[in-house]
Amino acid sequence: MLEIRNLHVSVHGVPVLKGIDLHVAPGETFILFGPNGSGKTTLLLSLMGFSGYEVTQGQIFFKGQEITHAPMHERARLGLGMSFQRPPTIHGLSTGKLVELCGRGRTLDIPALARTVHFDRFLQRDVNAGFSGGELKRSELLQLMAQQPDLVLFDEPESGVDLENMALVGKTVRHLLDGMPDSGTTLREQARQRSTSGLIITHTGHILEYVNAHRGQVMYNGKLCCEARPREILDHIARHGYQECLRCLAGDTFGTIAEAPLP
Repeated sequence: MLEIRNLHVSVHGVPVLKGIDLHVAPGETFILFGPNGSGKTTLLLSLMGFSGYEVTQGQIFFKGQEITHAPMHERARLGLGMSFQRPPTIHGLSTGKLVELCGRGRTLDIPALARTVHFDRFLQRDVNAGFSGGELKRSELLQLMAQQPDLVLFDEPESGVDLENMALVGKTVRHLLDGMPDSGTTLREQARQRSTSGLIITHTGHILEYVNAHRGQVMYNGKLCCEARPREILDHIARHGYQECLRCLAGDTFGTIAEAPLP
């Protein structure tokens, strides 16, 4: 679904990503951990093709097609979608109209779709105007539900969300990725049937209570290290912080957590 080869990205002339190699298979969910300022959001915005994020080296392939320098609208039409940590306010455009545009001409029951995320009373309001943290996330999820992307990029879906909204956000993210109800099939059957992929940035790890994540890595200072199961990485960070990742990077030991034990 996604393949990144030796990706280097600069922002305003400053190198941020320094040789990223990453792949996400069809139906796979990949979790990306890392402290603030490590380059995680830069990676997602570069994948979406935002201006100001200059690819100085490397390649990005999506569904077998190179999109390294493709414009953003082409990436979206190919099936790449994103939920932002801090989406912008758009005055003069109603949320309902934006959701309709995200549907790309498909026949959608937008009010019914909005009710699934408790958002039907917000459809006439300008996009993100005066929305709370939980409302922003539900607006983003509604747009993705209409777009139906093949790969969804989530930039900290837990950010600014209270516990009550977190359950709704988490279940909706799971539904977007699994494309099926919560019950009726085993996890193994779900993994075989799903086709939507996800790349999720998380700080707290709360989203792991809701999604079936397969692999994860840590980003530190624009580089990736420590590939392992996401829950193992989260537990390691909770116990030892990100300083262990810094030690791994200093020694150029890019392996699993088990291969780089604490002294």
